[in-house]
Amino acid sequence: MTPAPLDTAIPSLGPCLFHSPLHRIGGVEAPFKSGARDRILYHSHLLEDGRDVSTPSFEEAGAREMIYFDPAKTTVGIVTCGGLSPGLNDIIRGIVNQCALQYGINRIYGFRYGYEGLVQRYGHTPVVLRPSSVEQAHNFGGTMLGSSRGQQDIGDMVDTLEDMNVDILFVIGGDGTLRGAAAIVKEIEKRGLKKAVVGIPKTIDNDIRYLDKSFGFETAFAAAVQAVKCAYTEATGAVNGVGLVKLMGRDSGFIACYAALAGSNVDFVLIPEVPFELEGEGGLLESLRYRLNKRGSSVIVVAEGAGQHLMQTSNTTDASGNQRYGDIGHFLKDRINAFFKQRRTEVNLKYIDPSYIVRSVPANAADNVYCSRLAQSAVHAAIAGKTGMLVGRWHGSFVHLPLEMVIHGRRKVDPTQELWHSVLQATGQPPVMR
Repeated sequence: MTPAPLDTAIPSLGPCLFHSPLHRIGGVEAPFKSGARDRILYHSHLLEDGRDVSTPSFEEAGAREMIYFDPAKTTVGIVTCGGLSPGLNDIIRGIVNQCALQYGINRIYGFRYGYEGLVQRYGHTPVVLRPSSVEQAHNFGGTMLGSSRGQQDIGDMVDTLEDMNVDILFVIGGDGTLRGAAAIVKEIEKRGLKKAVVGIPKTIDNDIRYLDKSFGFETAFAAAVQAVKCAYTEATGAVNGVGLVKLMGRDSGFIACYAALAGSNVDFVLIPEVPFELEGEGGLLESLRYRLNKRGSSVIVVAEGAGQHLMQTSNTTDASGNQRYGDIGHFLKDRINAFFKQRRTEVNLKYIDPSYIVRSVPANAADNVYCSRLAQSAVHAAIAGKTGMLVGRWHGSFVHLPLEMVIHGRRKVDPTQELWHSVLQATGQPPVMR
């Protein structure tokens, strides 16, 4: 029996005759929606019902009926790279349990201290992982395998995989780590080997392309919210109190945006995607003075990559190949204090940098679940012989994404879209500070 079609029409009280006061926010047209044009598809899967199937689509994650590797003869390796993020131990635990308890894989190795662990001259002996050894891992922050930054010789890493007869390598990391994984895949193909490499995207900056979110992000911004609340308490308890909070976000301001929206007591949010100036009538300093005169206190949240054009920075790079950024937090602290001192105005500024607290805490319940499902999806894909890919969630469904598709560029806050407009509405900050 064919089900009756769903009636998704929304009743309206009548024609809309008044212009919204939100017509322009942030110096650009507000992202208004049209009931007729802006609609979300009911189905997230391709169905044989006459719909156009030429639209690009991702392969859905999940168990396959037929698998490529014989579990009894399969060896698995796991490596965690880059900075810490809530949920790393959850991913490790999920992979080990899925491999051992569901597929019966007995040889699972953890490579210690990131890609260094795959280069034998460093002497980082791999650890044997079993369900019993990861039983309580999810209750702790960080990574039980350790981590490191920096590029390693691809040939040396593949040599180690060959020497240890590793059939499947799970790589847990962010943008630079995934670029390394893509290079490992190419070297494996060059040698004609049959080894699967599957990535699990990790970054609290939430900047991996084509993903709803990366694991650990919810936990990270929840921890950041506590720092914002402390800044508000400090600011409101002093004459002309200013709470300045620097959060992580080199190139993407998602943590700053979400922490400000969740905290609800933030007056200014500064992110890499939206330039701002300090001086002048419309600059941050004059805007801050106006806010203090009006309310007596103010809270500023700044992402670490914001305002880099205001500082003299070097062109050096870190071990991961990223440009070394200037410390925007201390820079703003000094400039704000100097600005008010010059005007003989008392200001009490409290500076908070919770970066390592934010990224080192254990994952919360929501990220626990997300990490478990990512780990299960990664194992299903790898055992079926999928390689050169990562697992993630897109439009609510777990999918397989080609590594080459996601490593070129970063996901960023779009200043013309709803997230940034929500921040502007919540803070009331000037749409443009220039």
